[in-house]
Amino acid sequence: MTWFQKNLKNARALIIAPQVTRAAVLVGGSGGEAVVLSRDRDRWTGPAFYKLGEGSVGLQVGADRSEVVILVMTEKARDALLTSSFKLGGDASIATGPVGAGASATVTTDLVSFSRSKGAFVGVSFEGAVIRPDVEANRVFYGQNVSPVDVLIRDSVSNPAAAPLQQSLRAAAR
Repeated sequence: MTWFQKNLKNARALIIAPQVTRAAVLVGGSGGEAVVLSRDRDRWTGPAFYKLGEGSVGLQVGADRSEVVILVMTEKARDALLTSSFKLGGDASIATGPVGAGASATVTTDLVSFSRSKGAFVGVSFEGAVIRPDVEANRVFYGQNVSPVDVLIRDSVSNPAAAPLQQSLRAAAR
């Protein structure tokens, strides 16, 4: 995670999905929930709540659960998260985070993904994950109807429960 730690300060936003479940026998799917925080200089705003979903078809079998963290490296990708639906690989390019000898390499992509999985999954598939705002979770957390723009860009709403996560990210991004 050295590359992650060194480049967090360059990220425009961060997607944290604590549990993404995937299963397939030829046809598969995955899903989970995520929070997104946006960074402006040394300040983190959010979180905004999102749902993840993915369908796939191909030579694949298995099931696993993953913890996923995605660095959003460009304004283009951060702005795409503000829409009603965002497709990984379609609306923004995504790469797996560098590790080992490749960790010193420069990554030129919109999103850089890091994950840790438990389970067994093998195969090749054609996939396209979709991230969309979780309207209900955002309403419950902020006590009113809010959009990702309200939370991540305008910073017009807040919840004291977000402070520890924002402070941890600020410290980690130094």
